[in-house]
Amino acid sequence: MAAPEPAPRRGREREREREDESEDESDILEESPCGRWQKRREQVNQGNMPGIQSTFLAMDTEEGVEVVWNELHFGDRKAFAAHEEKIQTMFEQLALVDHPNIVKLHKYWLDSSEARARVIFITEYVSSGSLKQFLKKTKKNHKAMSTRAWKRWCTQILSALSFLHACNPPIIHGNLTSDTIFIQHNGLIKIGSVWYRIFSNELPDDLRSPIRTERQELRNLHFFPPEYGEVADGTAVDIFSFGMCALEMAVLEIQANGDTRVTEEAIARARHSLSDPNMREFILSCLARDPAHRPSAHNLLFHRVLFEVHSLKLLAAHCFIQNQYLMPENVVEEKTKAMDLHAVLAEIPRAHQPAMQWRYSEVSFLELDKFLEDVRNGIYPLMNFAVARPLGLPRVLAPPPEEAQKAKTPTPEPFDSETRKVIQMQCNLERGEDKARWHLTLLLVLEDRLHRQLTYDLLPTDSAQDLAAELVHYGFLHEDDRTKLAAFLETTFLKYQRTQS
Repeated sequence: MAAPEPAPRRGREREREREDESEDESDILEESPCGRWQKRREQVNQGNMPGIQSTFLAMDTEEGVEVVWNELHFGDRKAFAAHEEKIQTMFEQLALVDHPNIVKLHKYWLDSSEARARVIFITEYVSSGSLKQFLKKTKKNHKAMSTRAWKRWCTQILSALSFLHACNPPIIHGNLTSDTIFIQHNGLIKIGSVWYRIFSNELPDDLRSPIRTERQELRNLHFFPPEYGEVADGTAVDIFSFGMCALEMAVLEIQANGDTRVTEEAIARARHSLSDPNMREFILSCLARDPAHRPSAHNLLFHRVLFEVHSLKLLAAHCFIQNQYLMPENVVEEKTKAMDLHAVLAEIPRAHQPAMQWRYSEVSFLELDKFLEDVRNGIYPLMNFAVARPLGLPRVLAPPPEEAQKAKTPTPEPFDSETRKVIQMQCNLERGEDKARWHLTLLLVLEDRLHRQLTYDLLPTDSAQDLAAELVHYGFLHEDDRTKLAAFLETTFLKYQRTQS
């Protein structure tokens, strides 16, 4: 009989096997036409994404972050080729949707080189998983959902829905479940699968075969209202789905009958288990059977269970972030260094006793930095004082893309547009050697801390508006920053003109 293998050797072999598996998963299977996105072997589960045949982990080699490589396959190549322009238009519209609580679509391209045509699109990777997964873990650990966390999550989801519904025309999600809502480690909520309804509804019948409807998932039928599929969808469809998500977040799980659908009795039991009458009334208003009686996402943000007067701290943080591009990058650190920590920050006078004082030494600047980062990421949306912000989605096709030098698939990517916002701007003007022109140096700091330096020789006919529009056109600047940059350049030009006069 052979002697048993020593334990240390078995341990080392198991460790080597795990390392080999890890290396296999990190193998690069394919690259995007521009070489920026690298598809890995490792598949990821971003919840239940209807219509997606495969989702792989990928690497953004420019930013150094992980993303998701999604593939949608079509068997009928002739039908696909006939509708390529329509598909491009739909995805270009989706790329314009930019909200901190919505999973961002970074890029897409079409590939018809293989036996089956594909639409490939790159989206954010939310590593902490879906809301359903989080709720199951919470219940398994015998923990309850705190009312504070429930309110914060509801506010973030409604903020995203209010944004989508305020678009012109309104964007209806149509697939909102706890599988398509994701949560980051810092508590930031992201809604995914926004592309699904637009894509499945707009596609011609001969191309719909790969789009599997969520209605086929029995366990998720309770997220859809009674009128779903029978009448034209409106924004009330999303409100019903949100109400069911809010109920599931409050009770952690609505018990299903085995692996089949959740029954009306189970939903009724979950509703009756709510101890907070305001929370119960809030959820019931969303689950009204008549879609005309369901409130809008914007109005729900003012419901008494969610509404609160924003603190001065939150208002100041939003104001700071909106104007941060006018300040140096390390302005908080520099200001705190110059402060007298023993100076009085605030004071409340009191009759017949000393005033109540707060000093700068009582403020944690590390906590302040974290709070500003959370506000910037969208964890604390400022909605109660903001009107619904419409977003026009122009139906325009991108200019013909340049041929990528490192193309791995023959279909090139569309023209690049900048998706990152500017958080800081600096500008310098110097006279050229001929004294007839100004030499402009512009430094843009983007939200991912990328520094972009641009130089340009100004002509007498150049205007701030034209320069900003040109930077947007060539993909150096986000469309939302165009007006901001134009105003900044105009102010700079006027300042230098005064010094020369």
